[in-house]
Amino acid sequence: MTNDQINQAGTGSSLEFTLPYQPPFLWDRLLDFWAGRAILGVEVVSQGRYARTVRMETDQGQVLTGWFSLENDPDHDQVRVWTSPSLQGQQAFLEARVRHMFDLDSDPLAIAQRLESMNEIQEGLFFAGTRVPGSYDPFEMAVRAILGQQITVKAAQTLAGRLASQLGHPVQTPVPGLTHSFPSPSQIMDLGPDIADFLGPLGVTGRRSQTIGALAALIQSGEMDFLSDADIHTKMKRLMDIPGIGPWTAHYMAMRAMRWSDAFPGSDYGVKKVLAPRSQKEIHELAEAWRPWRAYAVAGIWNSR
Repeated sequence: MTNDQINQAGTGSSLEFTLPYQPPFLWDRLLDFWAGRAILGVEVVSQGRYARTVRMETDQGQVLTGWFSLENDPDHDQVRVWTSPSLQGQQAFLEARVRHMFDLDSDPLAIAQRLESMNEIQEGLFFAGTRVPGSYDPFEMAVRAILGQQITVKAAQTLAGRLASQLGHPVQTPVPGLTHSFPSPSQIMDLGPDIADFLGPLGVTGRRSQTIGALAALIQSGEMDFLSDADIHTKMKRLMDIPGIGPWTAHYMAMRAMRWSDAFPGSDYGVKKVLAPRSQKEIHELAEAWRPWRAYAVAGIWNSR
């Protein structure tokens, strides 16, 4: 995925802007995370660059489709972002989403000051510049979290790709591999009460289908806004009122969709594996020293695997 591929694909010259960040930045670790979870048709990670489709509705009700891609520019402590001409005028929206996805607003040295002591537990548990992977679309990320319950990352990635290809909208892009948007809450709601009949053939269990439907309804009603300033604990409690969403899923959503720096999905398989043979109680007691940056501690543990 190169500039020439984008600019010479018959869609006109792409638009470009840059976003600064505070170094250090473990870019390769973060990009590896996205590469291992890229949704087929929606996201592509190639040659040090991330790209994805975009389908959005403006404040005026206009539906826009397109794409963006980005890469790190470490010499200038910034990321360079290219977008399709169809998204002209949406830079502020895209800037906010990219900053959210790649955790560009964090203060890595302040976080490292608290968390580098993790290396006394086990060498390599935390490095300065660790970022928490966020989300472009909080609903998309939340659905991924539900799909990922008690199955492998690869299996969840496959299921998410099936949802996109069957329910998402086609998006024309010059980037090889980008073909569809991820379905929105309203598209999921359109499946109605028989949602399991639609998602079952894709490999999604009946229970998880109902959980996804309930989450879509909660968002569509306006009762849940992952990016709002509402109390984080209130939002997590409301999520856990949905059958099929427990503490791990709620904390994972809080970590990645709500950008809560102290979220701690302590029962996460990767966390338990790295910190074995400690019990769940011992892991939570250990993590008390990592407040208010426990989400970054989890990201560091994931990176150490």
